Amino acid sequence: MKLKGKAKLLRVFVGEADRVYQRPLYEAIVYGAKRYGLAGATVHRGIMSYGANSRIHSSKIFSLSDDLPIIIELVDSKEKLNGFLHIIELLIEKAGGGGMITMEQVDVIRYQPQKK
Repeated sequence: MKLKGKAKLLRVFVGEADRVYQRPLYEAIVYGAKRYGLAGATVHRGIMSYGANSRIHSSKIFSLSDDLPIIIELVDSKEKLNGFLHIIELLIEKAGGGGMITMEQVDVIRYQPQKK
């Protein structure tokens, strides 16, 4: 796959405890993105957050949370991400969780597989 220049970054914010089909929601999204043929995906685990319900989620010892923030970043063309967006929406709805999805313009400088 070739990806260079203008692309889009889709960022999905969900909770670590969100599950769909007996697996973490973030896993379902990443494996779905791979099957869909997206250029790449990365999952980040946050240490603190709050969202639409204003409830604080934190990894601090005094308020140990089992629902830390998870951010999934997906990069590809606008068209491919817009096509996959519907699948993400369905997965989040099926999980019954909240969340947020953002999209922004990025410039891909280098996208190359590892040389063997």
